[in-house]
Amino acid sequence: MQLNKELLSSLLVMADVIEARDTYTGGHVWRVSQLAKLLAVKHGLSNHEAIHASVGGYLHDIGKVGIPDSILRKTGKLDDAEFETIKTHPIIGANLMNEHPLGYLVLDVVLHHHERLDGRGYPHGLDGDKLSLNAQIISVVDAFDALTSLRPYRRRTKIEDALSILMKDSGSQFNPELLAALNSLSLGSALTHIVGHSDEGIPLIDCPACGAVFTITRQTQNGDLAFCRTCTAKIVLHKKDDLFEAEFSGSTGAPRDLLPVPNMDVINDFVKKIPVTLDVK
Repeated sequence: MQLNKELLSSLLVMADVIEARDTYTGGHVWRVSQLAKLLAVKHGLSNHEAIHASVGGYLHDIGKVGIPDSILRKTGKLDDAEFETIKTHPIIGANLMNEHPLGYLVLDVVLHHHERLDGRGYPHGLDGDKLSLNAQIISVVDAFDALTSLRPYRRRTKIEDALSILMKDSGSQFNPELLAALNSLSLGSALTHIVGHSDEGIPLIDCPACGAVFTITRQTQNGDLAFCRTCTAKIVLHKKDDLFEAEFSGSTGAPRDLLPVPNMDVINDFVKKIPVTLDVK
């Protein structure tokens, strides 16, 4: 069966806009998709299988559409009730995927990326032998990206330190073979081009007003304006060599300036690289 790329693109757009609601996870779905593909190949999967894993990586958090902003954007620790709400996003996502013509491609990943090998994960507490390899891949790279990304309650963790933290849960939460493959990838430069980026060659920008991160696109030019969706600061971008420096303008953006917009450069490139014969084997 041939893949309808327009339908897939619509799902990726939805995932991008949903992610934009969480102001501290800019580029997360892109990074998870890229890390998933690298890890799948390193683990010995075919390019076709690795691309399938990367699609799951882009869509794994689509269920967060049903999580209130007050929880997604909370800067402090979640209380027990809020955490129980967060734990519903895999089921929400699975319900969405069950109603979408392409949902079968990623249903296992969307539903099971927070399960653990020891059965202590959520939402169903499944043991490792009931989890697909793709779900296990996304579990590893999702946690890795969370550790190496800025959060309101902590700074970014270095790649080597993040791997050390993950290794403490080897065999209990995470697949040991996948962790070993990710560690092997870290010995070169493969991960550094993804960590801290929202697109190939596009690093995240730190807001000069509040320190949160935001994304820019390939179309960004010297002198362009940007708006921090965390503190609403209006920011002027100055190009220096191949990077941009952010300057706080002293003012804030209007609501229309803060609307979430999908990164179509990333989405269009992503879809182009996917074979029309992609399917579950």
